[in-house]
Formats: sequence, C-alpha cells, structure tokens
Amino acid sequence: MNELSNPIILEIKQVLQTAQQNVAKHLNAELLNTYWSIGRIIVEHEQNNNARADYGAKTLKELSKILTTDFGKGFSRSNLQNMRSFYLSYSKMPDASGILTWSHYCELLSISDDSKRSFYEKETVNSRWSVRELKRQIGTSLFERLLLSEGKTNKETVLSLAQHGVEISNPSDIIKDPYVFEFLGIPESKPMLENDLEKALVQQIEKFLLELGRGFMFVGTQQRVTLGNTHRYVDMVFYNKILRAYVLIELKTVKFLPEAVGQLNAYLNYYNAEVNDETDNPPIGIILCTDKESVDAEYALGGLSNNIFASRYTYYIPNKEELIAQVETVIKAWHEKA
Repeated sequence: MNELSNPIILEIKQVLQTAQQNVAKHLNAELLNTYWSIGRIIVEHEQNNNARADYGAKTLKELSKILTTDFGKGFSRSNLQNMRSFYLSYSKMPDASGILTWSHYCELLSISDDSKRSFYEKETVNSRWSVRELKRQIGTSLFERLLLSEGKTNKETVLSLAQHGVEISNPSDIIKDPYVFEFLGIPESKPMLENDLEKALVQQIEKFLLELGRGFMFVGTQQRVTLGNTHRYVDMVFYNKILRAYVLIELKTVKFLPEAVGQLNAYLNYYNAEVNDETDNPPIGIILCTDKESVDAEYALGGLSNNIFASRYTYYIPNKEELIAQVETVIKAWHEKA
C-alpha cells in the first residue's frame, strides 16, 4: 500500500501524533504541578521547624533517600532543592504552556534576578527554545546584550523585556551588540579573512540563526547585486518573516569603517527597487565588525533613509559581570538625567 496515495494512513497518523502531543503536554503539566506542590510542602515544613540553621539541608538529604527508595529517580537533593526554589520563585503554579519543561525551569531557577528570569522564560516560550538553546542564551548574557544594544537602557526597557520578551516591531528590535560566535570555536587571537568567517557561519547556520534571533530565514551567501555594469555581492542575505523584510549582512574582520556604510546603502537601494515584492518592507542592513567607535558609527549612520546598523561580534562568551556592570552604569546615568 502506497502511503503517499492513501489518505486513510495519513489521517490516522495525524490523529495519533496529535494524541501523543496532548498526552505529553498533560504529563508535563502534571509533573510541574507535582514538583511545585512538593516545593510548597518543603517550605511550609521548614517554616514550622526552623530551630537549627542547617535544618533545611539535613531534611532534604533525608527526604531524598526516602523518596528515591519509594519512587525511584528524580528526587536527588539538588532536584528537591530546585522544587523548593520553584515554589519560592513562583507564588502560584505557572501556566503550563507545553513548551516549558521541568528541565527548562531548572535552568531558569539558576537566575536570581526576577526581571532577568522572567525575560528568559517569556523568550523561551516565544522562540520555542530547547533546554540547550536556553542554556546558551543565558550563558552568552542575551538579556544584558539586548539592553545595551540601543544604548538607551532604562528601567522601562528592563520591564518591557521582563514582561514580554523580545517584541519585534521595528528593525532596531532585531539588533544585538555584541553578537556571540563562540559556537565557531575560533580563538580570539586568530586572524580570519572575511570569506573564511562567512564559510564558518554557513557551516554552523542553525546556530547562527539562533544567535540572530526569532523570525530569520537564510537566503544565501554572495548574493549578486548589479549596479550599472558592475556585479557586486552581498556577503549574507536573510529574510525576517516577522518584519517581512530582507536583512543584508556585511562581514568585516576589522573595526567599523564609515566607508562600509555607503556600499551597504547601495545594496539596500537595489533590493528595495529590484528584489522586494509589494508586500515586503524596506530591507535592513547590518554591518558586523570586530569593534566600533560610537562617534564614527553615529556620524556614518545618521541621516540615512535606509535602516543600517553596525554591531560588534566576538568569538568568545563575554564576561557576564562586565556586561551587568555596563547595564547598571547606563541605568544609573539615565536616573541621574531623569
């Protein structure tokens, strides 16, 4: 029996797959509710028996042995500690989206700052990150990088990210600074040609798309642009389905140079006139460079009708403490001006 020509098999498969998804979602919701309830019981018991400072740790160790004997794996002391933190971090049981699993929450619970944890929680749901992807975004300080990208961080931007995650409605919403390419495994001190960097990113295109953010689709590299009788080539072209716009990326293995703006501006004009469909919004240009002077970028990018941005990239995970300090400095400066 040819499966492709038999609608009965396809229809039954669809029913079974839907049922499997519903069962998995229900089991996940029950597991989360169970662990939250266990955390509540532990906390309430501690509050009633707090004569000794080490009472909590001692109780969890004994409880772990008993529950493991009676119910098997899943009740290590560290997991019980996570259940306790789960209850303390969420005053009521979170809505089970079917996307966030217990493993997701264990990663989220490692974040002490409420606003930051809320951001990663919202963005995991919005972007449907796996646990591995969530772990990488936390490790590369996405929250701080987004706050620093526009250079106007304040309490309002912190609150917006915490409540909604990344809201993409304008070209600037997709920009990060810096972008982190640690997945390439390239030493920071190793010199690279632009062509080699491009090839390395294509070989790791799934991870590059994750770093670019939500809504990106890869179009291709070295996309030809004909200006007059001269053929030129855009390093990398993507399409963002949320903004409904082409995104042209120029890779530079040196610091930002103002002359790169003119070249990219010409490419954007070409795409606007020759490539865009009627339903497409104006294309967006991003210059990725190793470093940039804010004054150079401000004057080079100011007054353009096209959306062009310059961002840094790095081959290693940025120092989290330094990024946090930068965010705090910007917020403090904003408060002093307010």
